[in-house]
Amino acid sequence: MNQVTTPQSRCRAAVVRCDITPPVGIYHRMWGAALHDKATGIHRPLTATLLWLAASEDHPKTDGETSSQSADQIIVSMDHCILDTPELDSIRASIAAATGVPVDGIHVTLTHTHGSGWMSRKRSEFPGGDMIGPYLDSLFPRLAELAVIAKSILEPATIVYGQGRCSLAAHRDFYDEAKGHAVCGFNPAGAADDTVLIGRVSALCGSTLATIVNYACHPTTLAWDNTLLSPDWIGAMRETVEQHAGGLCIFLQGASGDLGPREGFVGDTAVADRNGRQLGYAVLSALEEMPQAGTDYVYAGPTLSGTWIGTWQHRPCSESATVAHTTWSWHTIIASLPYRHDLPTLEETTQNRERWLGEEQKAQATGDVARIRECRANGEQMTRQLTRLNALAPGKLCPVPVTIAQVGDGLWIFVPGELYQIFQQTLRARFAPRPVFVVTLTGDWQPGYIPPASTFGYGIYQEVIAATSAGSLELLMEDISRSVREKIAVVRSEL
Repeated sequence: MNQVTTPQSRCRAAVVRCDITPPVGIYHRMWGAALHDKATGIHRPLTATLLWLAASEDHPKTDGETSSQSADQIIVSMDHCILDTPELDSIRASIAAATGVPVDGIHVTLTHTHGSGWMSRKRSEFPGGDMIGPYLDSLFPRLAELAVIAKSILEPATIVYGQGRCSLAAHRDFYDEAKGHAVCGFNPAGAADDTVLIGRVSALCGSTLATIVNYACHPTTLAWDNTLLSPDWIGAMRETVEQHAGGLCIFLQGASGDLGPREGFVGDTAVADRNGRQLGYAVLSALEEMPQAGTDYVYAGPTLSGTWIGTWQHRPCSESATVAHTTWSWHTIIASLPYRHDLPTLEETTQNRERWLGEEQKAQATGDVARIRECRANGEQMTRQLTRLNALAPGKLCPVPVTIAQVGDGLWIFVPGELYQIFQQTLRARFAPRPVFVVTLTGDWQPGYIPPASTFGYGIYQEVIAATSAGSLELLMEDISRSVREKIAVVRSEL
């Protein structure tokens, strides 16, 4: 091998950001063990970062290419944990109406910070819940305006893909020997995907427009003791990257169902910032290694010195590679995943919730803090279970929309729900050396966790609350793999 190919894409791009921090005093409780309900302050602002991508002006149209496959695409990364389906639909509809981009070309994805609180209109009855509706209503025009700004500054750009490593994420399925059951927390013996996939978006002049960071790790540094609105570690990560790399940093959450920060579930914001800087420095390290757009690293031959020295040079890409960089194709498939046969019913869940609420009132009367926390946690679990059950599509199969795109040398996969790391590891291995962005929590939070079949039956949290049956993750991987092989062009020979 005498050439190291630089994976890259030629397109048009723009990136913009706005502040979407909710007001202090809004309902904030995200954790069952939390004793507070309202946000008492702000750790770091919550933001929405919008990346507008469009085909290069010299993208060669292929026979049979539809308008939906070639249309502009908008990616909105929002600092929220989960949003109800109607809110996500309203965001897409507002942006579509303002820009003319079809709704299916607008991908709203969540960073999944657990420090944002649960912004659901269904929580309006709780303390601070009256502020949720007005806050959500304010998002729709704000994000539509942001998209209009992005459209006005769209320019030719190149995305160069690179990869780094970061040990922030750790396996989080741990067996507590003393308690005799599984817990969700740092597992020192568990394997964790440390891959950081990066896309550096540059203007023709060479300036950095954006750094795309695709990494899998739950933003759960801050937990029940935190009362501040926060993007968790993602805020400090973005700040670190932007200070040194220029442009804006847009974070895309990977398949982190079984991954979380090694040090987490605390109330100390300094820990969240430290975690964020750890990933930020890993991104910067990888960026320093990435070559300039439009080049490959080629063996240039030997030079006689004290011995024969093999020299390498960055040289312009071949003409065929340059054309391949403009490839632009987007498709959406619907994967049908079977529901599990033992899903709890709405009736029994409601009864359990009422029971725990009654127990909480008794504990409040006696001032038993430990019991209060226990009752609130169990009641919250039932409340969330009701939310999940009410949001599931009817029937025996759960429809899961997946967007698959080829952007030059890059493969982009957008999927709803929360998936285990094996999902991204498998797809990246199957389509190597092509860089594969795996973006979860896109378009919807439902159907929630989709764990691998091997985790079922062990009392692991993610499996216990999963709506789909064992084997669903494997079915999803096969559906996506078949679609990629059918609809995505072969990797260019130089890769």
